[in-house]
Amino acid sequence: MRLHSARTSTMVGYLLQSSRVPTQYLVSIADSVKPTAYSPCLTYFLHHRFRVVAAANEGLVLCRLSKFGGDSFYVYKPISNEGGEVLPPPNPRFWRTKISMLVLRSNPLRFKIVRLSDSKGDAVDLDSKYSDEEDNFNVLSNEKSWHCEIFDSKSWEWKQSDDLKLTCHYSFMNTQDVSVCGGLHWLMLNDQQDKYTILSFDGDKEEWTMTSLPDSLGRKTHRDDQIAHVSCEGKLGLINHSYETKMLDVWILNHEKIWVKKHTINLKSFNEKVLPSPSPFLSFSFYSADTLFMMDLGCKYSVWVYYYNFKTGELKEIYAGKFIESAYFIQTDSEPVQLKPEQYIY
Repeated sequence: MRLHSARTSTMVGYLLQSSRVPTQYLVSIADSVKPTAYSPCLTYFLHHRFRVVAAANEGLVLCRLSKFGGDSFYVYKPISNEGGEVLPPPNPRFWRTKISMLVLRSNPLRFKIVRLSDSKGDAVDLDSKYSDEEDNFNVLSNEKSWHCEIFDSKSWEWKQSDDLKLTCHYSFMNTQDVSVCGGLHWLMLNDQQDKYTILSFDGDKEEWTMTSLPDSLGRKTHRDDQIAHVSCEGKLGLINHSYETKMLDVWILNHEKIWVKKHTINLKSFNEKVLPSPSPFLSFSFYSADTLFMMDLGCKYSVWVYYYNFKTGELKEIYAGKFIESAYFIQTDSEPVQLKPEQYIY
């Protein structure tokens, strides 16, 4: 594994998950000037039975181990080469749809995990200790409920929060969540209005809010265009990748909750064979205010990381491997952390 800085022992890169062996490995970026080639890094606890289901930029990774009788969840900081901690099981009655992780504080460490489950898959069992009277009635409604469970590392337990209620026209886009500004954020589409919006969860208040996109981006006007949400400069950002105009715009949500256009890239100036086209398999991550990473998971036989520097205008590429199923951007140090509070360590 290559380090961004030998002095601070910081690693920046992608934790890749493959359908082949090795199952998980890291592709790292040496520094903000020169991306490295493939960097083999196999953390000892990851093997074919574990699946990474969430990660935080701070380096924490949430893994699932599927086995008879239900799933087990583990949280690790793989860069520190430490063992992980087993989480208590969530409600086995709920069918998980989304699971995300958020680091609230680093010293002492406190993190939360949000697990959303689609209520339409509920199995009614009146004798179950998990039975909910509300679930035992079928009501024709324009509303769709998502069961919400929250794991708090401070109490080291799951709790069931109030259901997240949305109209049936909202659906989650096939993108990863973004952790920034003390919250988790998901990109959603309202198919009735043909508009994008961002659903946000406040980690401290444990409240949900909706944020509209800029007027020029809100509507899904062009089928081949791509909208993605990102973390940029510690703020929530947006990427608009236009297939028609070959332009890539970066927007930032400022402290006044106003969207401001930060960057524009004219993609026509690059070799079309090098630059990926808008695609639901294309993911974006900011390393710094001037460095954008793009990863194209569209071709399973050849996955590349694209690296663009806004100051120099240079676009570079790194071969990441093949048969990649998912990629999690990580920016972290290698310092050991205490995942579990002292009072819960036996």
